[in-house]
Amino acid sequence: MKAIALFASLTLLTTALPANLAAQEVAKAAETQDEIITGGSKISEEAAIVPPALTIEGLKAADLEPTFQTVAVVLETEMGDITIALETERAPITAANFLRYIDEDRLDGTVFYRAMHIKWGEPPNGLLQGGTQNHPDRILDPIAHETTTQTGLSHTNGAVSMARFDPGTATGDFSIMIKDQIGLDAQPKSPDPSMQPGFAVFGYVTSGMDVVHAIHAAPIDPDEGEGWLKGQMLADPVKIIDARRVEPAED
Repeated sequence: MKAIALFASLTLLTTALPANLAAQEVAKAAETQDEIITGGSKISEEAAIVPPALTIEGLKAADLEPTFQTVAVVLETEMGDITIALETERAPITAANFLRYIDEDRLDGTVFYRAMHIKWGEPPNGLLQGGTQNHPDRILDPIAHETTTQTGLSHTNGAVSMARFDPGTATGDFSIMIKDQIGLDAQPKSPDPSMQPGFAVFGYVTSGMDVVHAIHAAPIDPDEGEGWLKGQMLADPVKIIDARRVEPAED
């Protein structure tokens, strides 16, 4: 942008000054241009090109991708770490609830206990569930249900979503999506009332999906679980050793 403005000023100089002075002023302006673009050092012409991100087109593209506030947390498990970006701006109620469970150490010592496998598509496909399992000493009061139509979030690969019974009953259990499971999003126009509210996405895994896949692939106990949960319970649940906030990197 500075280079464009300087080129325009060069044109004005040649038209406004007498011929015998114009050449001197043009040369002086060119030296000034070099100072601004190269910082006074001699570099190649290619190196002085304005980066695409600083062009008008680049700035417009950046404007089309809004950023939202998130808080990073890590679940340290027996099989490795899973890092999650909590959507504290877009899903403030649900993300704040999960942070409270972390800050009060309510997830430490809990387990990933359920691995739902979906038969269609390329494996792995389904979800991994963990958390407090409604243990009375661990759970807090249920929270209000934030639908995906309210938050703009979706059950895409790596999304973290609250487990619940009826809307407004979620406490300390959660699921991680493996592949897109957008059928769990809110469907307000569905003729089935149970499908309308969907489930509440509140974050996304940013690293450690390999750990999620490894836990999901662990052996299933065919006899464990009741009703539709039977055949989805891990034979050896994987412990969450420590759940904590990720400390910001120092500048």
